[in-house]
Amino acid sequence: MFTSQLALLQVFFLMVPEGVRPQPSPSPSGAVSTQSDLGPRTQGETLQSSSEVPGVSTVGPTVVTPSAPGNRTVDLFPVLPICVCDLTPGACDMNCCCDRDCYLLHPRTVFSFCLPGSVRSSSWVCVDNSVIFRSNSPFPSRVFMDSNGIKQFCVHVNNCFLESKSTTCARFFKNLADSCTLDPTLNAASYHNFTVLKVPRGLSDLQNTKFQVPVTPVSQADSPLLAGNTCQNVVSQVIYEIETNGTFGIQKVSISFGQTNLTVEPGTSFQQHFILHFRAFQQSTAASLTGFRSGNPGYIAEKPLLALTGDRRHSMTLLQSKGDGTCSIKRHEVQFGVNAISGCKLRLKRVDCSHLQQEIYQTLHGSPRPEHVAIFGNADPARKGEWARILSRNCSVSAMHCTSCCVIPVSLEIQILWAYVGLQSNPQAHVSGARFLYHCQPIQDSQQETEVPLTTVVTFVDITQKPEPPRGQPRMDWKLPFDFFFPFKMVFSRGVDSQKGSVSPILILCLLLLGVLNLETK
Repeated sequence: MFTSQLALLQVFFLMVPEGVRPQPSPSPSGAVSTQSDLGPRTQGETLQSSSEVPGVSTVGPTVVTPSAPGNRTVDLFPVLPICVCDLTPGACDMNCCCDRDCYLLHPRTVFSFCLPGSVRSSSWVCVDNSVIFRSNSPFPSRVFMDSNGIKQFCVHVNNCFLESKSTTCARFFKNLADSCTLDPTLNAASYHNFTVLKVPRGLSDLQNTKFQVPVTPVSQADSPLLAGNTCQNVVSQVIYEIETNGTFGIQKVSISFGQTNLTVEPGTSFQQHFILHFRAFQQSTAASLTGFRSGNPGYIAEKPLLALTGDRRHSMTLLQSKGDGTCSIKRHEVQFGVNAISGCKLRLKRVDCSHLQQEIYQTLHGSPRPEHVAIFGNADPARKGEWARILSRNCSVSAMHCTSCCVIPVSLEIQILWAYVGLQSNPQAHVSGARFLYHCQPIQDSQQETEVPLTTVVTFVDITQKPEPPRGQPRMDWKLPFDFFFPFKMVFSRGVDSQKGSVSPILILCLLLLGVLNLETK
């Protein structure tokens, strides 16, 4: 089954038999469970349906009816200096309850949970049990029976269903020659022969295409072909790009493939990669120009590191290889705080040295070449003060003592200095500086065609200077005279010189000592 490849992608695949029409699903409040292990429930607790779970159907949408939450205080926009989870200007960010672009009076009735800054909700998503063939959800699920006697399959959704995920599975073949053209898992056509529901809520007509979104291939992928001892056009990677628009649901689904060739031999095996990526639907030109954020204001870990070339903002990237190890047009995004290394082989035909150097430089740093790096995750391209210039050190040709060779770059090391700034209770990550270091080696001019292994490395260095922790209450520093008896000595010396034989000083000293002794005995 196709569902086995996306077991971790948290998407429901609904297999609807012909002639079966799911009935409207009421709220599971007061439903009778068909299982005895439902676990304890607090008094007055009800199960809640949510509309933020995308479903995948071979025919059409299913029925999900939301139920309102209990009587709880709803904090619409928490008192925050800035909405840190608002990463997409002009669009609603999923589960960001302080995002004003969502236009939600009660965000917790729509989102499965609220990102840090608001209280996590507890809700359930339910569909007619008859349309569920297999559940891929790793979260707790139950089958309930409503007041009409209809079984409801419900999943506890204290999670984010619109979360980008990736998974990998291994394929083993006893006879690849037979499986090459017959196994649907190797054929790209079997990965987009279904439709996706926009919002599975309040729908009663499974044949209504108004609520369905087709899966559109980015480019045409060839079918597997057995040519001699090689199985060609085998699917090695599947990437789903799903664009969502807040409460309007899924707007666009696209799919792209990576393909490879396998040698037919006993016990052939290979790995397939599956990626599910959600992003905001960019409808307006203004929102497209503004672009996404990688934090607001500080960078969020694993978000793209933003770069600027001229007035164009883009993500900083690394090399990416194809299945045969050669350099691909596609590139990996540099993720904030994630050290990475990647490499590939670049095949070059012989040209003059300057053109050869230029082509390899462009391959290493990508196109366009990053000129500035964003200091914060919400940097605006129009504000140059929010960007730091990238320092670059190219190859030193003079250092290479070679007369009949060409000095070319073979690796790029990207060094990113970053630190936390602001309050210790709410630190914000920002980039302090960036540097590109190229490492080079010579090749002989006589080579007509050459294959150069290239490497890119990115390193994040934390230079945060944390303040000295407090040491408690200050201590009193008592200071006494150097000679405590000095005043008494002065009195005695004056008394002896001026009034010899006088007992006045001695009497005064005795009185003082007597007073001190009396105080100590009390």
